[in-house]
Formats: sequence, C-alpha cells, structure tokens
Amino acid sequence: MELQEEEKTTAEILQELLESRKYTLLRQTISDMNTTDIATAMSEMEDEDSLKMFRILPKDMAADVFADLELDVQQYIIKSLSDREASNIIDNLMADDATDLLEEMPANVVKRILANASPETRADINHLLQYPEDSAGSIMTVEYVDLREDMTVADAIERIRKKGVDSETINICYVVTRQKILVGTVALRYLLIMKPDEIIGDIMNTNVISIGTLTDQEEAARMFQKYGFTAMPVVDAETRMVGIITIDDVVDIMEEEATEDIEKMAAIMPSDKPYPKVGIFETYKNRIPWLLFLMISATFTGAIITGFEDALSAYVVLTAYIPMLMDTGGNAGGQASVSIIRALSLKEIEFSDLLKIIWKEIRVAVLCGLTLSVANFAKLLLFDKLALPVAAVICLTLLIVVLIAKLVGCCLPMLASKVGFDPAVMASPFITTIVDALSLLVYFNIATNMLHLVS
Repeated sequence: MELQEEEKTTAEILQELLESRKYTLLRQTISDMNTTDIATAMSEMEDEDSLKMFRILPKDMAADVFADLELDVQQYIIKSLSDREASNIIDNLMADDATDLLEEMPANVVKRILANASPETRADINHLLQYPEDSAGSIMTVEYVDLREDMTVADAIERIRKKGVDSETINICYVVTRQKILVGTVALRYLLIMKPDEIIGDIMNTNVISIGTLTDQEEAARMFQKYGFTAMPVVDAETRMVGIITIDDVVDIMEEEATEDIEKMAAIMPSDKPYPKVGIFETYKNRIPWLLFLMISATFTGAIITGFEDALSAYVVLTAYIPMLMDTGGNAGGQASVSIIRALSLKEIEFSDLLKIIWKEIRVAVLCGLTLSVANFAKLLLFDKLALPVAAVICLTLLIVVLIAKLVGCCLPMLASKVGFDPAVMASPFITTIVDALSLLVYFNIATNMLHLVS
C-alpha cells in the first residue's frame, strides 16, 4: 500500500513539474530516479505529456525508460518521433524488446524504423521475427557473451569486458565452437576465482540444459521454474546457439499466460492490454460472445423446468430448492475444473491419467455429497419442517448432483486438452451451464419417481 502511494506521489510531482514548465528541475529530478519508476509515472500520464517527458529524459536513460513503458505508450512515442530519433531508440534497446515492440506496430512504421536502424539491429530483429509467435525463439535476445574452449580465463575476462556492456547478462557465459555449437557454460564468479592461465574447456560445465527455438514460451517458463536458472541458452535443431532467455522475460510470460487463463476461465476473450487502457467498446467485444453463448445455453434449463411444470404444481415447495441445487452443483464442478486446469497447465497430469482422476474425483464427490446431504437433511427437517419424503428427494438429488458436477468438472478440461483446445475455456461458467441442466433433470426425475408425480 505504501509503495503504491509513493509511486502515485512521484507521478504527481513529475506531472506538476511538467505542467509548470520547470524543465531544468524536472530533468534534475528524473536523473536521480530509477528508470522503472520513471516509466511507471509516464504510463499514468496522458499520451502528449508522456511524450514531453520522454524528450526531457537524459540520453543515457531514454532507452532504459522506454523498455519499461507499457506497449501502447511505446507505440505512441515511436510514432511521434522522427525517423532518426525512433531508430536511435530501437538501436539502444535489447533485440528481444525491440522485436516485441515492432511486432505490434503497423508494417509501414516498422519499415520506416528499420530503414534507419543500424545494420546489426536490423539483422537481429529480422532474425527474431522469423520465429513463430509465442515460441522461445521469438522472445529470446541475441545479446550474450560467448567464449571458445581454447581461451584462457584471462582471455575470457577480456572478452567479457569488451562485449559485456551490450549483453543482456554476463553472469553466465556460453562456450561454443566456431560453428556456434553449444558445448558448455561457465559462471562469471567462477572465472574470477580461477587462475588466469586456466583453459575454459577444462573448467566449463558440460552438462548444459538448453531450450529449442520452437519450444512454446509457456514450456520455456516451466523449465526456468524447474531448474531455477536466471538465464537459459536457446539452440536451433543442430544445437547451434542462437540466443538466450532471461528471467525477466519469463516473469512477463508467466504474467501473460496467467492473465490469459484467468480471463478465459471468467468467460472473457483475452486481451493483451491492461484494464485501464482497454476501451469500453473493446471490453464489450471481449465479453459479449461468451455471455451470448451462455445465455442461449441457459435456455435449456428453462425448457426443462417448463417440461416438469405440471408435476411441480403438486409439490410447489420443490421449486424453492432449485437454486440451492444448481449453485451447489456449479460450485462443485468449478472446484474440480480449476484443480484440473491448474494441474494440466503445470504438466502435473496428462490425458492418460483420466481414469485415475475420475476415480479420485468420485471418492471426493461421495465424501462431499454425503456431508452436504446430511447437513441439508437436518436443516430441512428441523428448520424448514419439510415432510420426510420431500427432504429425502432434495438430499438424494444433492448427492448425485455433486457427483455429476465433479465428473463433468474433471473430464471436460481433460478432453479439451486432448483435442487441442485450451483447458481454461472449460472453466466455471461453461461447466455451471452444463451442470445446471443436468441437476434439473436429476432433480425432477428423482422427484417424479419417489413422490409419484405425473409430468
């Protein structure tokens, strides 16, 4: 809470200095600030003010601040700068950050920027753009320190001094052959404690874990989580090293994937923009498709109730417990689906585990259903004063509904994953709609048979 308050105060101070045109004081203020804090403050400003702020930034800070800005602010600034200014910013960004930006820009703007960028920058960006979206190759950076096996420690440290300034990280250096085949790694701290005449090939770690260029970015993030690395090498099909992925890229991926799953589970079309930046009409477009689908699907429940309307007239009291049964079924199915979706996303389970999962969920459903039924049975008799047969109908239905809901909740995400759909789509809203209809069918059929109703 205090951090948010401090950031807000910082943004207000910068805004006030900007509006009062105290540019000298503003420049002095931001020169002592962290670049991430400056970017946060700029992202809260109007577009025109953020552009003014960017032009005031010291040259040695501009690229670092730009890299931390939100995508829509980056796009506005780039489009507003001259060709030379824009290309200078692109030249000073890490290749992966520059590629991420240009992927979202109109083709004519990209062409204009690349035409004025340095040959090295153009080559790096074009290299990254060739990889499929959301692959490891598309998010890697090509700025890293590579060494040769026949180098001495002294040679390696000298190379780090020359190349390290433009590299994403120098904590880990990668040992490659002249054909760029990755053969080992060596940590900087290890180099610092070794004798200068030691040979890199003798001290390097040959047990290298790497990521393929076509590996899905979500799988790459899981590898970081599994091994606890801060950087990992990316290799092509011939094990030639082409780049590295660093932990800051992985954090962004995990946030992006988690946001996408949450939005899908809430029946919202995913958006890559932060909520405050999404317009009203765009928000409407992201939400209305699923709302329409779920509304149309829910008409089945109305049709089921209408079909048993005559039977219900004999026991009107049964109608009062429909919401409880439907809500309980939806909640039970939602619990199962969320657990399965999470396990699938973490690769903890596979489709081959379906039978084991069903057996587990059946036992859980029986325990949950019995507990809920016993508690509800006591309430119906003691507080609602219902007749014993009616209470029995409601509680038996409750037990069966929980069982059905758990099975639907665990099976649908598994089946979706098997056929290539995102399991997150089969989350609470979708499952609730299915369970609602099944709950009513079970309820009315049990009531019809146990209470001898005529439908």
